Amino acid sequence: MTVRMHILLAEDEESDVLITRRALQRCEGQPVELEVVRDGQELLDRLRGMAPFEGLRRPDLILLDFNLPKVNGLEALQIIKQDADLRALPVLMLTTSERPEEIEASYAHGANAFVVKPIRFARFVEVMDGLLKFWGDIARLPGMR
Repeated sequence: MTVRMHILLAEDEESDVLITRRALQRCEGQPVELEVVRDGQELLDRLRGMAPFEGLRRPDLILLDFNLPKVNGLEALQIIKQDADLRALPVLMLTTSERPEEIEASYAHGANAFVVKPIRFARFVEVMDGLLKFWGDIARLPGMR
């Protein structure tokens, strides 16, 4: 039985959620389950299993937008990486920004990767496919078989 890779996407723009979902559906190989939260506070509540997220499966990978309401992506990243129960989760910053200070801050706060969303959809599919192959097939993640 193949275990579906569970990806938690923290993204507040509906158009970006739809594009990411479509790109992941076009990727070949490992099956993916995509869950979406809409702001940084909801992300943290989800990861901590707070209401209404009690008993949900721990994600295998987090795709985190830099610009989120309530708690921004960088603040959420910092909180995740300082939490002993969460820090092993791979967190990939997925954003349109290429600002060097945002890239540096993301890595300084523990991001596992900083990925710029390509403008062309075909390229975005290639990027998502590469991420799935690496994080789903090559890298060994805690709790995955």
